[in-house]
Amino acid sequence: MQNVQDESDTVAKTPKALIVDDDPAVIDFLRARFIKLGFEVREASVGLQALIMARRDRPDVMIVDVNIPGLDGLSLSSTLLGPDSKALHVIVISGLSKSETLERCESIGAIYAAKGPELWNNIRDVLGEIFPDMKSESAEKGMEAAGSVRQRPMILVIDDDPDVGDFLVSRLRKCNADAILVNNGLRGYQIAVREKPSLIISDCFMPDADINFLLSRLRNTPGVAKTPVFALTARNFDKVAEETLIKGFLGQRGVERIFKKPPEIKELFTAIQRYCAIDYAA
Repeated sequence: MQNVQDESDTVAKTPKALIVDDDPAVIDFLRARFIKLGFEVREASVGLQALIMARRDRPDVMIVDVNIPGLDGLSLSSTLLGPDSKALHVIVISGLSKSETLERCESIGAIYAAKGPELWNNIRDVLGEIFPDMKSESAEKGMEAAGSVRQRPMILVIDDDPDVGDFLVSRLRKCNADAILVNNGLRGYQIAVREKPSLIISDCFMPDADINFLLSRLRNTPGVAKTPVFALTARNFDKVAEETLIKGFLGQRGVERIFKKPPEIKELFTAIQRYCAIDYAA
């Protein structure tokens, strides 16, 4: 009977972490480390989804990216850190260290941590103060070799039209993003698996491996199955084809948006900002 009670106490004391980011690579990176430290980990990629999860099953700590779809990370944090809310520790992460972001975090009682090589060390220091009885550093042995979070978002552009591709890559690099250009879906898939981009922008119709091929491979590959994809097209879709591309095949994730070529830069880059911390001012 005593053993059962002890087990119940142990379960009750297991800290809960909610990781909110639409970048699968960041989710994977943080999830592994929180689990190593003994946390029960839950994750969300959309702000509204995270809000519902946090209210339904209150986490002890939430790690949230500033740029997430639906409800941005700062608005989500402000809502959950309101005066009538239960105790919650929030760490806001971003690839852009803007003064207004830092000031907003301070005003709502959140802690800021910059994405980059030191992200986990910074988070680990905060966790040590919040949970003094947390597992020792030895629990993380070997995790250092598992990579780090990029400071700049990685965006993969797939297009067999070099004029469009080169233009987008050039503009993205000027907006604080690392951008890679390839000219077909097969090569794009291979690069995506290797680099784990934050976002993929792909032409729909290419001679070798079009966007349907790309989506089918991505959605069946762990690590990139949830990577957001924007579609580019110079052709007109009928309504059924457009809805299928957005909804996805067989219940899998489709594309987030479809943009006509040549894309209107303000519209495209404003949409990208909902998924990645690019430094773009309209």
